[in-house]
Amino acid sequence: MSGESSKRSNLIDVTYAKVHNILSERQEGVNASQIKEDYLIPRKEQLGNISEPFGKPSDASRKKIEGGSVTLPDGVVVRVENADKEFIYALSSKFQIDQVQALILLRSFFYNNGLPTSAESDSSVVVAELVKAITPFYQSERLSIYRCLIPLFRARENVDDFLYPVAVDFLPQLIPDGPKFAESLITEYQRKTTEKLPESMATDPYIASEWAKQNYKEQLLLLEVLFWTMWGYVPCAGPMVVSIYEAMYATDLGRKQQNDRLLLDAESNHLKNDCMALWMLICVEILELENMGEDELVEISDNPARKDIYLASPSSLRRLHEMVTAHATSDYMCVYTAWTYVISRLSAKIGDGKDVPPSYQQFFSSLAPLALSSSYSKDRQAVHTQMINTCLDPNNGLLELLHGLLTASPLFVTSAAWTTGSTVTDPNAIAFRSVLKGLIIAITELRPIELLDNFDGLIEVWIALFGRSQVSSISGICAQFWAADWQHGIARRAIFDVTRSRFPIQLRPLIRLLRAMTGAGFLDTDPLATSRHGEADDVLSPERQTCDTFVFHYFQTLSTFSQVISISACSGPHALYERAQERYHSSIGPAGLTYINLRPIRLPGGSILPARSPGRLLSGDGGDQIVVCWKHEHSGWKVILELLTDYVNRKRLSYGSGGGYQDVNFNRGTSDELLTLGLEEVGVDSSDIGDEGVITDALDLVRSLIHNNPVAAEDLMQALEGGEPVVAHKMTDAQPPDLVELTTMILEETLSRSHERAHAESRSKLITSAMSVLSALLALPKYSHRVWLYIRSTSALFGSDKTAGFASAALATERAGGRYTMTLALLHLVQRLFREAAFSILPNPKLQQVKEEVMLRATRFVHTEIWVEYLGWKYTHIADRFEIGKRITSFYADILEHCPPALEDRPFPTLSQSIAGVLLFKATTSTINPLVASIASGNQLLNALISARRNGDVRRLIFLLESHLRLVRLVLHNRQQLLPPSKHSLLEQSLCARVIGGASAHEDVRSKSDPIDVLATYVKERTIGPLAPIEAMRVLYALCYSLSVSQPSAPTIIGHLSNPEATVAALVRIARHPYDELTLRYTIWNFMALAVDREPALANLFVTGQFRAPSEVLEGRKEGSSNVTPQTALSVARDMLSSWDQIWESNPQLLACIFKFLDAVWQHGLEHKATLESVRNDSQFWDVIVGAACEEVGPVPDYETVSYVQQDNIRRSSLQEPVAMHSYRTIVKSYAVHIIGLDIEMHVQLNGSDKKPAMKPQSFLKMESHLKSQEQFTDLLAEVFPSSYAPQLHDQLIEVLKLSFEGLTLEQLRSQEPVAEREYGDDFSFSVDRLRSRLYAYPVGADDMVDVKDEVEKQLLSINLNLSLTDAQTRLGSSWEFLLRQVSTYLRGDATVRPILLSIAASMSYDIAGEQRAGDMMATIHGTRLSLLLAILEVAWFSSSDKAEEIHSFAELVKNVRGIILNEAQSPAKSFLGTITFPFHRVLLQLLYFCARHSRSLVGRPNALKSEQRLMISALTEASLHLVVDALRVVFVAARSRSDLDLDRDMQLLVVVFEQCTHKDLTHSPTVWLTRCQETDVMRASLDLYTHIDLVGLTDLPLLLARKQPLYAPHILLFHMAIVSNSTAAERFAGEGVLAAYSNNFISSAISSGQIDVTIPELPVERSPAHFVYCSMLSVVAAVIFALGRHNHYFDAEACGFVQLYGDQITRALSWTINDTITMPLLEEIEQVVNLFYAIACSAPSAANSNPVVNNVLRGFTTRALQLLQQLNYAITHPNHLASLFEPVTSEERILVEKGHPSGDPLQRPLITPILHRMFRISCNIVGTLVAITRADDILLTSPDEWPIHEALVVPHSKILLGEPASLGTLLELGNNTLDVLRDLTNRPTGQSLTQISTVVQPSHLTLDVRTAMVTARQNLEELLLYAVTQLAMWLSKPEFDGSTADIDQEDHSMEMQVQRGDVSKERKVTRPATSLAETLRRRMTGGMATDLQALLTKAKPMIAKTDTVLGSKSVDLTQILTNFLHDRISGLA
Repeated sequence: MSGESSKRSNLIDVTYAKVHNILSERQEGVNASQIKEDYLIPRKEQLGNISEPFGKPSDASRKKIEGGSVTLPDGVVVRVENADKEFIYALSSKFQIDQVQALILLRSFFYNNGLPTSAESDSSVVVAELVKAITPFYQSERLSIYRCLIPLFRARENVDDFLYPVAVDFLPQLIPDGPKFAESLITEYQRKTTEKLPESMATDPYIASEWAKQNYKEQLLLLEVLFWTMWGYVPCAGPMVVSIYEAMYATDLGRKQQNDRLLLDAESNHLKNDCMALWMLICVEILELENMGEDELVEISDNPARKDIYLASPSSLRRLHEMVTAHATSDYMCVYTAWTYVISRLSAKIGDGKDVPPSYQQFFSSLAPLALSSSYSKDRQAVHTQMINTCLDPNNGLLELLHGLLTASPLFVTSAAWTTGSTVTDPNAIAFRSVLKGLIIAITELRPIELLDNFDGLIEVWIALFGRSQVSSISGICAQFWAADWQHGIARRAIFDVTRSRFPIQLRPLIRLLRAMTGAGFLDTDPLATSRHGEADDVLSPERQTCDTFVFHYFQTLSTFSQVISISACSGPHALYERAQERYHSSIGPAGLTYINLRPIRLPGGSILPARSPGRLLSGDGGDQIVVCWKHEHSGWKVILELLTDYVNRKRLSYGSGGGYQDVNFNRGTSDELLTLGLEEVGVDSSDIGDEGVITDALDLVRSLIHNNPVAAEDLMQALEGGEPVVAHKMTDAQPPDLVELTTMILEETLSRSHERAHAESRSKLITSAMSVLSALLALPKYSHRVWLYIRSTSALFGSDKTAGFASAALATERAGGRYTMTLALLHLVQRLFREAAFSILPNPKLQQVKEEVMLRATRFVHTEIWVEYLGWKYTHIADRFEIGKRITSFYADILEHCPPALEDRPFPTLSQSIAGVLLFKATTSTINPLVASIASGNQLLNALISARRNGDVRRLIFLLESHLRLVRLVLHNRQQLLPPSKHSLLEQSLCARVIGGASAHEDVRSKSDPIDVLATYVKERTIGPLAPIEAMRVLYALCYSLSVSQPSAPTIIGHLSNPEATVAALVRIARHPYDELTLRYTIWNFMALAVDREPALANLFVTGQFRAPSEVLEGRKEGSSNVTPQTALSVARDMLSSWDQIWESNPQLLACIFKFLDAVWQHGLEHKATLESVRNDSQFWDVIVGAACEEVGPVPDYETVSYVQQDNIRRSSLQEPVAMHSYRTIVKSYAVHIIGLDIEMHVQLNGSDKKPAMKPQSFLKMESHLKSQEQFTDLLAEVFPSSYAPQLHDQLIEVLKLSFEGLTLEQLRSQEPVAEREYGDDFSFSVDRLRSRLYAYPVGADDMVDVKDEVEKQLLSINLNLSLTDAQTRLGSSWEFLLRQVSTYLRGDATVRPILLSIAASMSYDIAGEQRAGDMMATIHGTRLSLLLAILEVAWFSSSDKAEEIHSFAELVKNVRGIILNEAQSPAKSFLGTITFPFHRVLLQLLYFCARHSRSLVGRPNALKSEQRLMISALTEASLHLVVDALRVVFVAARSRSDLDLDRDMQLLVVVFEQCTHKDLTHSPTVWLTRCQETDVMRASLDLYTHIDLVGLTDLPLLLARKQPLYAPHILLFHMAIVSNSTAAERFAGEGVLAAYSNNFISSAISSGQIDVTIPELPVERSPAHFVYCSMLSVVAAVIFALGRHNHYFDAEACGFVQLYGDQITRALSWTINDTITMPLLEEIEQVVNLFYAIACSAPSAANSNPVVNNVLRGFTTRALQLLQQLNYAITHPNHLASLFEPVTSEERILVEKGHPSGDPLQRPLITPILHRMFRISCNIVGTLVAITRADDILLTSPDEWPIHEALVVPHSKILLGEPASLGTLLELGNNTLDVLRDLTNRPTGQSLTQISTVVQPSHLTLDVRTAMVTARQNLEELLLYAVTQLAMWLSKPEFDGSTADIDQEDHSMEMQVQRGDVSKERKVTRPATSLAETLRRRMTGGMATDLQALLTKAKPMIAKTDTVLGSKSVDLTQILTNFLHDRISGLA
């Protein structure tokens, strides 16, 4: 609706509610100075204006709005659009607020709550709807303004508060006049009580009621502000106190309201009660009762030291007294009692009234008129005495009122505040209780408490004040009582003296009081309880520790013991006691009746009362019984133990023979003098003996004392076990039972009676207390094992395999009533059992087995008895259901966290496996449904509870959701590790299914909820606290990832969102909001990045902001509507990057999340091409990205932890923040670099690699200058290369763990969180919490000078910090590697960049070679470094004109690469052998290839290298060959056993490096590497592998279709070719059995039968792998034959056997005709066949030593070759026909053919020219082979007598017949054609390409230039001329020449290749023709053929000379030799 300024305003972005939260709770990343400057000072005017915080409408403000630009108080200029003005004026008018404030309110509402949806088009209706929507927001902001003052007032009184400096500095600026401010509060409050309802609202009752309640809420908050104002900021001066009292009485405690008739509902009634309670507190507070209790602070003087207190104003005192005494009703009794205490203190101060100042005379006269007179009347009482009587009159209900406030008012009961949805800002604040504490202490001083009529009522009030609240609220006042009030005087501790004096006759009062004073807060059985076990109250505070200490020692050293004595025991000869009158004052009390015991008495608890101990008579003198209080110090704890033992004995006896204590009557041996008394004998109240309530109170005291207080627990256990046994223990042959055994017995016995209905409630409390005691005892290492053993020994609790146990029945009874105290206590016990087990893991197999057995039973019980059923139970309080679910899922989650199922060496493996089984592997609907149903229905239930203002239930539901979501996240994480992608877990399926109905009766059973949609709702929901949205977002992240990797993929996230656009908009808004929870913003950005990467539809929403169906798009186009473009995640990211440098400094983690999202978008850039177009062309955007990529991160911080700091109450490393900041800045650079690379890659894909500046992407142009500057580029890569990884930290920690912590390994601590979800810092890779829990069990030796546990923790923190840095640095290196590969398109070949790159590469390789760190992680870093080095070299690339500096850098690189090969710490051998997780050898091999290839180039240049540099190259070559040969042996052997793509890749790289390094340019002598090959037997291994593998790939057809070639075979053949390229190596290779391997392999039978085709059906568009392998074998065999030469040791004969074996296939190739199709692979096959015969021919022995087999094979080839030559001649001379025969095979060839344009000239068509060239080459090879067979060179040198006349096979005639072999005419025609081609080529540039196709898509084997074609044509011409001349000469030299055509034909047809037989064809006998005919033929041949040959030679001579000039080479002029030979020999013969 309006544009926003580039600078954000906190006045808009941060609401007053958020400001209050910031002030109330310390926020991460927000300091006190920022709070003051950013949040408070700009709001100073609003915070200081109580009556009109938003001002009133004004003309000045309206003019600002009309001007269209408003400067806000914080200096931000906001532009106001015309569309906004109507809304602003409407809000200003509606709420009567300033127009500028209306603008802020409007913008703040839009920013924080989003735009309200409206279907109306009428502007007036839209305005009305907006005003209605914003009203609750405005009302909330008004209340929040008042609330913002409260934390400031509170902080001002607490120097430890983080806001203290702000409050001290800002409050005087805000409120310069405190009393005036307080008066304004009172005035505004009174105005609001009388404010009338606006007439505009009178017509609508609902609106009227809401207005009245809002008014009442503001009154309540004004009273709160007044309370805190008077707490310490404003002195309680007389006039001020009078004003407050007058307002209180005038408004009748806030009940007198103008609009009382509108305040009739429950909420209004709660507001009224809250106001009354606050008025009472304020009026008591300002009387300063605690100060009044100090005599020195009470001053009655005309010139007092404190003039700002109400005591200094006599008139105020009189006025106050008049008002208070006039209102002595029960409602005002608290105020009345407080004033009574003031009056009593004043009366005591003046004493007899002689020193009363004159100004006070009148006041004191009214109080005690007789006090100033000389006479005194006993019948008259002072006024304060009368007032005391009034206060303590039971009819006035003072104690009942106090008890009601403490147990029902939201000011003191948090649960009540939550239940009623109270408006009170700080429920149960310590200050509130402190005020009431002063009042109750005052009551104890007003009158001796033993004289109170309702002493029990005072005890209840005392317990409610000190014991029935959260620990945080009461521990402080409890500690204050023990530390200060206890020492003040006997009156304040009298309540304990009275109850002690009655102990143990009356057990409960003292026990209950002491339990309350432990500061442990209320019990879980208390109806007021809000917090349960395991929450924040579990932390032992110093205050609670103080309380526990006082309680323990007080009860341990009770000074008296009371006893009921029968009067008959005091007389007679056997009297036990006697009465004695004290003569003097006794220390135990006033003089009176005293009794003494005549014999020592053993009292309950085991203590002995010595004889003649004095005792004071308490009561009963003159009756049958008396009560005596003995002066006897004893332990009350032993009495507790006595009580428990007696209870157990009584219960066991009641069961007769079933009990364990049958022989209880056996007395211990004692002397006759010692009298033993039991509880009954000492007169303990009979109702208490055996009473479950007393036992419950005793156990409650014990558990309150020891709860999370190990020191107090140890003291207690020692006290209980020390001294004499208790009286109740009467068995002589057994040790007295300890607390653990007694508690277990009580629990077992009580559970066994659970079926009884009588006393069910008390029994339930007892079971709960017993379980809680056991839970608390588990925290004591000395006693925890007892708990385990006793629980294991009983089946009453968790049952056994055969029985369900009593607990099952006991819990079942709770379901009838709907209250689940026992269930919750049992779950707490189970949680504590596991916690103790997890924290006490030691190498003690037996104990661990016991614990696991108990935990398995407990887990089974919880799962079967509670989890699968609890949703269907009846609940009185639904919060119990939430608590049960939360505890169970927390228990499951704890198991999964402490015992990760994916961790092999984990503690309690069976337990964790069972949990994984029920939730994952064997999950059932009954198991998963409680989890998913609670999540799915949670939002609906949450809204219902909020609407009902049941805030306590809301809080419990939030805790439940947090726990459920945590468990779901953990299960999903384990699913990724434990289940295959092809299997969906039941949890995933349930989350992707709609849930019908709810999880309780509160929900509509017909409703359906989609769990994923509900999860998204939780993320954007602001009412469920800070943690639940984060957990929901993490669950969505885990679920999205899990679904994306599933096979097949499950439904996407977006398919389950009811309104995807709204959900995405909400997520984007939170991600953008600067003051939302940072962790939530991080998780949302990460989720958006994942969604963009994994879910295209959801990605489109995040990138474009729109998600419309095609029909909607068309409809929108038809209507021509133009919607406002929504704000997308991409646009928000761009906006936030505008201030990236600030975020870089303050929050690099957030910046990393934004860059991560952008990186994901660019990874899918082609999918969002249209949206990214404008961004990619935005120069400013790339300035930011390049700026981040090139920003310096600074020096690497230290990571070795030596100290700790506290962050968010968590102990962290002091180096956490600097390391995390550095890591995130590094990762920002990584993402920025990667984004640049992605953009360049996308540009090349879209536009090609044009290097013109206009065609380069903006990203590259911005980065180019950094890459071309040596200084900048070097600095950038200098940050990339270093690695902080410190393996010694791991080694040290492992060693310490092994020595000091047996059984604990580092691997057990590894974090199971996915790496993508971890945060950098001291908890990155290993769990510190898990370490602490594991270390807890290990004792620290007393002799240890250093805390080993602390050192281990520091080492683990250091490792995590180190790995954080390492991970970020490694990812930065990977990003630079990627970028360099992309920029190579533009930088490769750049002469300015190449020297820089080579210099950097040399430097980098030096550091890599010098690496001394070892380990798996270091191998990963090593691989990353090598990859980066390779990327640099790939940009530098090869060059043919290196400068001296480049050669120097390259030489250094070569030297360093050799060092890398020989590095022992990072040995390449380990990588090849697979002993490291991330091998790096492939990258190293590519580096070796680069070095070898470029070294070959440099070696071939004259004077390019110095001798030292040549030695470096030689050393690298030797080291490389050693490495490669050894690795090849390993790879060949491994490949025999498995088919592996990685092995194939390794083999490929090894072979190409081997091929380069064995080249003669680098290795002049093959001796070294051949010896290594011999030692490793690598050649034989390759042949062995070759004979056993599938050479075609048909055994794994899918892999063949994917790769287009089989595994291993191509690389093995290339290896063989590399070997045979060296003659020496080929000789050795021949001896390894190459022919045997090539003759017996996977395709041998197919070759033998001639079935190897160019293509196969399984691979229709690719060349047949079998055909490739066959051609390669021919090539290798030919090379071996060539290498062996004529001294081949009969290898040629073996080769001929090879030819005969494969004769069908060979014949098939040589039988090609012009009628057959032609393919490139077929041409290659023909060529390789010809080469094979050429090799055989060249290697054939001389005629004298000829081999018949060889001769036969060659003769057969000659016949086929001449026929093939005839076909080739026709094809060459008829290119049009040839073009029609061509058939493309590969996809590349098909593309070229399809792209070619039709042309009349066949040479202009694609591929025809390369085919013609190939045919010329085949022709050249055929003729060359025939030349070798006929030994034509010998013919030129020898006489006709020595010529092989039988090789004269070319008929010397000019006929050219396709069906006949080639004639001399064929040779002449082919020669002339070749001459024409050569003539054309010599007129072209030698480098010109002859192919008419782009080299981008052209296969390398199809490239052809003029030079190559010219060389082939010349060779063909020379071979043809030589063969033609020698053939003609031999024909003419035949002694008997027969020119009969028939005979010639017959001879031709008789020459057949005997491929299946080894016999030699016999020479044919030729019939001698007539002489005349022979002569005639000779003349014809001499005249015709010789002439044609001569002519061809004449034309060829200058052309060949010209080619020498063009090619730049000088060769022998063969034409002249042939001309001479033709003239001499043929003419002579003629």
